[in-house]
Amino acid sequence: MRIPSFPRSPYAGFFLFAALLAVMPQFLTNDYHLNVLIFIGIHCIIAIGLDLLLGYTGQISLGHAAFFGLGAYITGVLSAKASLPPIAGLAVALVGVGILAYFIGIPTLKLHGHYLAMATLGFGIIIQIFFNELDFLTGGPSGLVGIEDMSIFGYEFDSDLKYYYLVCVSLLLTLLLSINVVKSRVGRALRAIHGSEVASSVIGVNVSRYKVAIFVLSALYAAFAGWLYSHYMTFVSPSSFGFMFSVKLITMVVIGSLGSIWGAIFGAALITSMPEFLHVFQNYETTVFGFILIIVMIFMPRGLLRGLEDLLLSLWHAVRKRIIGTREETP
Repeated sequence: MRIPSFPRSPYAGFFLFAALLAVMPQFLTNDYHLNVLIFIGIHCIIAIGLDLLLGYTGQISLGHAAFFGLGAYITGVLSAKASLPPIAGLAVALVGVGILAYFIGIPTLKLHGHYLAMATLGFGIIIQIFFNELDFLTGGPSGLVGIEDMSIFGYEFDSDLKYYYLVCVSLLLTLLLSINVVKSRVGRALRAIHGSEVASSVIGVNVSRYKVAIFVLSALYAAFAGWLYSHYMTFVSPSSFGFMFSVKLITMVVIGSLGSIWGAIFGAALITSMPEFLHVFQNYETTVFGFILIIVMIFMPRGLLRGLEDLLLSLWHAVRKRIIGTREETP
């Protein structure tokens, strides 16, 4: 009998993940846990986009929270000040953030290493200053209030459970798009750029075009997540889109596993939910959080998901080897 190899199809994982998301609310005991799952879903969308940029293409961004904030503020302002429906706000936010990311990406992505990190950091800081200073539009440091609840073509998402499924559908769509990007010719070009930009140029890859395109796509993911966040919270403030949140996003991608879409989801779920488990440590919560991250990076430098995958593969091969050895010894 042929012993099957370890299953690795991304689409099999996609359908299993969709089924898990569908039944997960059945196991929750209160609405607060549903609230946490909604935030995990929103963060997963941003982390997937950032992983395409950082993990697959090797371009670091320390200002990604700015695109998240722009998506939230544009839709929030259009809802609170102009009474536009959320779907119209989403369209304006995606177009606006896409154009801005394109013009920011062209000069910024010519930089490399820490120069690129500093440039994206500066962009994030500038955007946050705008959020704080444009009081008449954004509400300044106090934040923007009066954002309408989510409704799409007249259907109201007036409960946490309905919003949870909206976030799930949004996450699955971005996940499916990302899987197809990664598995396509574009994904191979991105991995080639990550390996060596010079070598990629030699084999005919338009490095600049791909880098800008994936930067814009990554920003659109963040803006889309901002739209979901804005209408769920019905309130946004500049403190939610600062430098520390950008660092948190990078931590999600790195801890999950760089260059793995599933790793980005795993990391976003872990980093978002971890404070809920660490509150028992009270004042030492941040210290314990940092200690856990250090331990993970020491013993699983490729990230949690790839570390667990390596462990499972080792166990699988050990079991196969033992079964085959037992058969050969049997007369």
